Amino acid sequence: MPDARPAAKVLRRVPLFVAGLGALAVCAALSLALGARSVPLSTVWDALTGAAHGPDALVVTGLRVPRTVVALAVGAALGVAGAVVQGITRNPLASPTTLGINAGAGFAVVTAIYALHLTRPVQYLWFAFAGAAAAALFAQALARRAGDLDPVRLALGGTVLQLVLLSWTSTVMLASKRSLDEARFWLAGSLAERPLEVLYPVLPTLVIGLVVALALTPALNALALGDDSAQALGVPVSRIRTVGGLAVVLLAASAVAVAGPLAFIGLAAPHLVRQVLRTSDHRVLVPGCLIAGPLLLLTADILGRLVIRPSELQVGIISAFLGAPLLALLARKVAR
Repeated sequence: MPDARPAAKVLRRVPLFVAGLGALAVCAALSLALGARSVPLSTVWDALTGAAHGPDALVVTGLRVPRTVVALAVGAALGVAGAVVQGITRNPLASPTTLGINAGAGFAVVTAIYALHLTRPVQYLWFAFAGAAAAALFAQALARRAGDLDPVRLALGGTVLQLVLLSWTSTVMLASKRSLDEARFWLAGSLAERPLEVLYPVLPTLVIGLVVALALTPALNALALGDDSAQALGVPVSRIRTVGGLAVVLLAASAVAVAGPLAFIGLAAPHLVRQVLRTSDHRVLVPGCLIAGPLLLLTADILGRLVIRPSELQVGIISAFLGAPLLALLARKVAR
C-alpha cells in the first residue's frame, strides 16, 4: 500500500535525503582516490581545482572523473528504472531485466561484434541501445491483451524473451572465438575505459526518462491500490503502464548501452530506499533511487577495484555477487 500521508510529512524525510547525498559524495570522493594506484584526497582536490599536474592528477582527471560521472548517471538511471518497473507491475522482484533489456542489448552487441568486427565499447553503444529498446518493446507487445498492458504477462513475456535471447547470444559467441573474447568483458558490465563521450549520445534519453518517471509518481501510487481503485480515481491505467514502460526503456537501455548489463542495481535500489525511508510512496521512492542507485553502483565499483588490487573485478561481477543473496532474501520475504 502506498504511503498516504500528506506532502508535509514527506518533507520530514529531507534530512535522510541530505544524509544520502552526503554518503554519495563520500563514495564519489573514494572513487576518485582508490584503485590500483591510490591517490591522497588532498591530491584529488588539487587535481580537480587544477593545482596539481603530476601522474596522480592525470589518473584522477583522465580516468577516474569520467568513470565516476558515468557511474552516477548509470546508477541513477537503473535505480529509477527499477522503481518504475516495480510500480507498473506491482511486483517487488521486478527489475529492468524483467523486460528483457539486458538480454536484448547483449544479443545486439554480440551480433554486431560477430558481423561487423567491432573492437571498442564506444562502437557498441547504439547497437546496445537498439537491442535493449527493441527487446523491451517486444516484451510489452507480448504483454498486451485487449489493448491493456497486463503486468503478469509482461513479467512472463520478458522472462521468456530473455531466455531466448541469452541462448542465441551464447550460440553466436560459441561460433566465433573472437566474438567471445571481445564481448565477454562488456557482457560482465564495466565502468572501466568509459570516457565522458559515451554519455553524450544517450544524455537526452536519460533526461527524458527521468523527467517522465518523476512525473508519473502520483499515478504509480494509485496503481499500487489496484487497477480498479486506480481507475475509480480517474487514473488511465493502461496509458500509465505504457508510458511508464517507455520511461523504463529509455533509462535502462541508456544505462546498459553505456556500461553493459549490470545486474541487481535496478532491483536493489528501490528496496534500499523503502527500508531506509520506511515508505512505498513513489513521490519519495523515485527521487530516493536517484541517490540509492549511484550509491550502490559506486560502492560495487570501488570494491571491484580493491579486492584483487592491482587488478580489478568488473562492477557487474561485484553487483551480481552482492545482489544474489539480496534476491534470495526478497524472494523469501515475498513468498511469506
